[in-house]
Amino acid sequence: MVEARLARSRGFLFSVMVAGALLALPLGDAAAGGQKVDLALVLATDVSYSVDENEARMQRQGTAQAFLNEEIVKAIEAGSLGRIAVAYLDFAEANTTHVLVGWRVIHDKESAAAFAAELLKAPRTHGTMTSISDGIDLAVRVLKESEIDATQITIDVSGDGPNNEGRMVVPARDEALAKGITINGLAIVTDADKFDPYYLPDLDNYYRGCVIGGPRAFMLVAHGFEDFARAMRRKLVLEISDARRPHSHEPGNPLIVKVAATRASSGPHGYVYERGCDIGERMRYGSAR
Repeated sequence: MVEARLARSRGFLFSVMVAGALLALPLGDAAAGGQKVDLALVLATDVSYSVDENEARMQRQGTAQAFLNEEIVKAIEAGSLGRIAVAYLDFAEANTTHVLVGWRVIHDKESAAAFAAELLKAPRTHGTMTSISDGIDLAVRVLKESEIDATQITIDVSGDGPNNEGRMVVPARDEALAKGITINGLAIVTDADKFDPYYLPDLDNYYRGCVIGGPRAFMLVAHGFEDFARAMRRKLVLEISDARRPHSHEPGNPLIVKVAATRASSGPHGYVYERGCDIGERMRYGSAR
C-alpha cells in the first residue's frame, strides 16, 4: 500500500494505530491470485469531511446494492471468462486512505452477495481533506501487488470534491495511465455541498479534465448522494459488460461523459478544465479565482 507520510496530521499516534488495525484486514482472497478475469476493478470512494455519516452510508450501501442487483450479476456472467476481481478502498488524507475489502473474485450471485456483505461489515473510516491522488496511488499499488491476470484493469474514483491534499492529482493519474490502467469517475454533484469551502458546481468537468483517463474511460454524474446507488449500478454495468466497446446503447445520455484517452496532462483528448486541476489546492490556500 501507499506508504504513509508519517507525522503529517495532528493525531499522529492515533492515526498510526488506526492505520495498523485497518491494514491488518485481509487484503484479498488467496484464491484470487493467478486467476484470469475479465476485469480487475478497484473502487476508490471519498470519505473526507464533506461526506457525513448519512452520505457515507449511502455510498457504502449503494455499492453493496449494486452488486446484489441481478443486472450486475448477469453482466459478470456474460463476460468472456465470466468473472471479475474487485477491491474497495476509502480515501481522504494520507493517514485515512485504506483498503477495506481486498481482492474478491465475483462470478455468480453468491460471490457477489458475499462481497456486498463484507463491504457492509467493514469499519467506517473518517477523513478531513480530499486526496484523490492518494486514492489513485493506493489503487495502483493494490493492482501491482495482485497476481490477478485481467483483460481490463480499472480504477473507479467517486467523490464530491476536488483534490486538495497530498500530491497533485494529474501526475498521479498520468502515472496510472502509463501503466495501462483506465480511470473512470463518478462525480457526486449536489447543491447540498454549496456551503462547503471546496464546493465545485462543475465537479463533473473537473473529473473529466483532471481525474479520468485511459482507453475507454468514462464518467458518470450522481445528482446527490441519494442518486449514488443508481449511478454506481449503471457505471458497473457499463464497465463489466461493455468495457471494450463504445457505450452505443445509451446515446446522448447527459449523465455519461465518454473518452478514449491515453496519457495527457491536459486531460483526455486534450480536454482542459478551465479553472485548473489545482483548483482544490488554490481553494485551500485562498488563491482560487
